[in-house]
Amino acid sequence: MPAMENMAGNFFLVGLMGAGKTTVGRALARKTGKTFYDSDHEIEARTGVRVATIFEIEGELRFRDRESSVIADLAKMNNIVLATGGGAVLRPENRAELSRHGVVIYLRASIDDLLARTMHDKNRPLLQTADPRAKLQSLLEQRDPLYREVADIVVDTSQQNVNLLVSRLLDQLHNIPAKT
Repeated sequence: MPAMENMAGNFFLVGLMGAGKTTVGRALARKTGKTFYDSDHEIEARTGVRVATIFEIEGELRFRDRESSVIADLAKMNNIVLATGGGAVLRPENRAELSRHGVVIYLRASIDDLLARTMHDKNRPLLQTADPRAKLQSLLEQRDPLYREVADIVVDTSQQNVNLLVSRLLDQLHNIPAKT
């Protein structure tokens, strides 16, 4: 097996909130010597405010505009791991950018796992609702086909140790040609 550091190209993580994109992304970046980015964190760094505040003040549409701009900038970089926001796949131009510039990895998890991981996080604007489970189910039904459309690899993150998951993911990545 080739050295981890020699894996060329970018890795882009997509999936619902709570699927593990940031956690797995950081671990994957460490193992491969790539630079880790989180599109939500980049938006916050550029605007100086939290994503939840952007949603509240500007609405989801304006947030998605900002997200598309950040994804377009980051996707053109080299040797990065990018954890995208859960809704990044909603726009065809985002899916095209990700697909064109790297290997797209869809991190899937059960609704129960997603709910458990996001239950106490007040920085999830779409889950500030009376029935977060129903909202997650609705988001999964809407977005799963888009995640699958753009994904080169689909990985289930439910009930898995992060290091084992990343190890299995690296095995799969070795069989996929790099995109630049």
